[in-house]
Amino acid sequence: MQSPIRFHRCRENEGVDGRRARPLARPLGRPLARPLARTAVIGALLGLALLSPIAAQESGRPGGQQEMSQGPGQRQRPAAEPGERLPAPVTTSHNLPAALGSGKYQATAGSIVLSDQAGRPTVEIAYVAYSLEGQDPATRPIAFAFNGGPGAASAYLHFGAMGPKRLAFGNQGDGPSSPPILTDNPETWLPFTDLVFVDPVGTGYSRFLRDDQDLRQQFWSVNGDVAALSRFVTRYLTENDRLRSPKVLVGESYGGFRVPKIARALQGDYGVGINGLYIISPVLDFNLKADGLPFSSAARLPSLVAAARAAKGEAITREALAEVEAYALGDYLVDALKGPRDAAAVARILDRVQALTGLDRDFLTRSGGQPDMTSVARELGRPRSEVASYYDALISGIDPAPSAPRASFDDPVLDASMAPLTSAAVDYTRRVLKYEVSRPYELLNGEINRRWSWGNRREGPEAASDLNAAMALDPALVVVVTHGFTDLVTPYLESRLVLDRIPATIANSERLRLEVVPGGHMFYTRDDSRKALRDSAERLFKAVGRKS
Repeated sequence: MQSPIRFHRCRENEGVDGRRARPLARPLGRPLARPLARTAVIGALLGLALLSPIAAQESGRPGGQQEMSQGPGQRQRPAAEPGERLPAPVTTSHNLPAALGSGKYQATAGSIVLSDQAGRPTVEIAYVAYSLEGQDPATRPIAFAFNGGPGAASAYLHFGAMGPKRLAFGNQGDGPSSPPILTDNPETWLPFTDLVFVDPVGTGYSRFLRDDQDLRQQFWSVNGDVAALSRFVTRYLTENDRLRSPKVLVGESYGGFRVPKIARALQGDYGVGINGLYIISPVLDFNLKADGLPFSSAARLPSLVAAARAAKGEAITREALAEVEAYALGDYLVDALKGPRDAAAVARILDRVQALTGLDRDFLTRSGGQPDMTSVARELGRPRSEVASYYDALISGIDPAPSAPRASFDDPVLDASMAPLTSAAVDYTRRVLKYEVSRPYELLNGEINRRWSWGNRREGPEAASDLNAAMALDPALVVVVTHGFTDLVTPYLESRLVLDRIPATIANSERLRLEVVPGGHMFYTRDDSRKALRDSAERLFKAVGRKS
């Protein structure tokens, strides 16, 4: 899952080993409408990673608050002491969920220490890994899973979708006091791949080993993050005799932004080939969220229509939304680009958007038919004095100040899930995995989000060129991008815009697919969508297994 992020200009990033990292992102060539310092968007967290395109005049967090909430007990906690080390890796044996038979698997909780060129330890990156017993490492696939933020631990994918245990969260009525009790996950990916859940430095139990501000600047940056995680993957594969295995990178939200860049770095800088990418609810090109341009509202329109129709009980499919997609990328954009002084164009937008979404005409008029995400979330729940979630427009919570002129509220999905997820992760690590850690567990680290370095270009960061280059270099690389229909943070139409620009000589239906399922940013919190995700992932792993 994910959290809000804000772009700002900064100096060129350096690699985490002290070298100046080569740029991993190739700019698309068009500068943003405004300097990056004034552009705010959502950051991929749940893995959730999450990312939310809020206008620059609003605050950098959903709901307009100045800082990202970190949940009870996390706001002012002291960080772990520099140099404090995690315990040695611990491996335990377990049975697969009963619905999947009597197979056994091993779970290992541990960490890998990265060092600089002088051999001095810099960071300790924690992980939880699962491997099915009795398998041949040469043919058994292995998947590395990353959430987003930046600043999110991997608990969202771990306990929401892929791991052998699952926590119910993110659905209507779930809140901070929901019991943090894990149950067997029949949709775990373990039957077809081993799993490694990775917490980037500053998230989960991963920490810096030196109190060095330069290290933070290096690691908490687009390029430094990619370099560190690429080194982690390489080290894990080498030390665990998995270099021969089929390898897949899984990323959600900002994690979905990460994995094309990690794949490209592994190919070119670390001598490791990646067989597949499974990308969940990503932002692949932040230029599409540029402040002052209508691409964000255009991309969000089919998701708003999907929410309106689903609320009426209608079945939602890509085919049913084909006309809406065509309008959003056609006449809507044409009229929106004409600007507010073209009264006829504005009137056409208002008429069509109101008919499609059912949103109040006066509300739409105030924004010229291009409302920002915070306003939309509040308007969707306004008749009931509620607010909708940015992460799933069909989930709502109580508006704490329904008569206030400006919105300020915790998100009914993201903020409500923090306490149960944090408690479940800590309890599971200590009680089930026998990995006893005294340092705080950081599910969402707001400091990372605030201090993240995006590079010194005027263009927004993007991973589309990395995806394009990685697929062009390796004709066997298979990619699936998956979204939820009612996600307002990373709407699926944004990814369609990116993927449609990949040349036909690289992309075909066997190598590159865009799939959309019911639900929001973390659509896997819904039973049917989690099953659909599992089935889709299994198809990808079978494909890369045949090619390995």
